[in-house]
Amino acid sequence: MFAHTARDTVIGSGLAFIAGFVDAAAFIALTGLFTAHVTGNFVLIGAELISTSTGVLAKLLALPTFILAVAITRLITLALERRGSSPLRPLLALEAAVLIAFAIAGVAMSPLGSPDGAKAIGVGMLGVAATGIQNGIGRLVIGYLAATTVMTVNVTQAVIDLTDRLCGARLSEQVSTRLRRTLSAVLAFAAGALAGAFGVAALSFWSVLVPAFILLVLLIVPDQKPGS
Repeated sequence: MFAHTARDTVIGSGLAFIAGFVDAAAFIALTGLFTAHVTGNFVLIGAELISTSTGVLAKLLALPTFILAVAITRLITLALERRGSSPLRPLLALEAAVLIAFAIAGVAMSPLGSPDGAKAIGVGMLGVAATGIQNGIGRLVIGYLAATTVMTVNVTQAVIDLTDRLCGARLSEQVSTRLRRTLSAVLAFAAGALAGAFGVAALSFWSVLVPAFILLVLLIVPDQKPGS
């Protein structure tokens, strides 16, 4: 039987790699738009409002797009759970479909022109929607795993656990498992960011098909049985 620890590692690391890849690729291709989280966009909005750079409108629209994607993810999750179905696979498939649309739209509309132009905003919001879905998955379906889209909490927790270990504390099995999950997520996100940067430089928006393919592969990971 597929071990649950192995299942968790595959899903957590796979999704962290995807988030890092998409965030880096979109940031480069869309002139500084963060897709995997909204915090960076808030900072960039403040910076751009006192400069002559462009892209403020896209970053402002990222927030309602992100919220809508999370809300839709929640509604789908509730509907599936009421039917007694696991929402993980349908949500992974939905994210893959949106990422494929992101890639195809990016290729079809390139060159995108101004970061605040209709083409750049339309493409960028598809990227934001995809990672909004993943953020929803992280909170609603696999909340027991380390965060896959924002690494600050993971790094903080890993440092705390590693410090405890270096100070001679005996880590419980639960803490040891948490440490493995956080470290694997951080490493996978970093690898994904590097792959996304090089991928978009070499293949432009076609590179986004890589994380979409990984999501499709994750669909074959066996479900965790209830109560295990």
